Amino acid sequence: MHRFVAKANVDHFIGLLNGSDLTSDKRTNITKLLIAELDKLAHDLEHLEFAEKRVAEGRDRVNRVRDMRNGLPFGTAEREQAERLLVSCENLQTVLEDFCHRLRERGNSPGASIYAAPRRT
Repeated sequence: MHRFVAKANVDHFIGLLNGSDLTSDKRTNITKLLIAELDKLAHDLEHLEFAEKRVAEGRDRVNRVRDMRNGLPFGTAEREQAERLLVSCENLQTVLEDFCHRLRERGNSPGASIYAAPRRT
């Protein structure tokens, strides 16, 4: 059950982060919550398909927002807003791709949380 809730929370936080009406502080806090939920899923490779699907959807979103931004005239408020949205989408994409990459690595080095610093011996 907790995996279902974690996946639902991931989708919810992605939806919030895809919005353009968040303050920087709210965006930072939601990103932290997203990472915490992703970390809950990081212990089983069975979640790799879920992660890869979110990464693919994120890439599509980045491309759509980039195309929208490119269609707006330079120097307008609309272009500036689209630029901020694009940066947000790209930042979210980085988090998702990092999670997916680390989850893939998980199969090669089981044991530690994917967001924990490596242990030194």
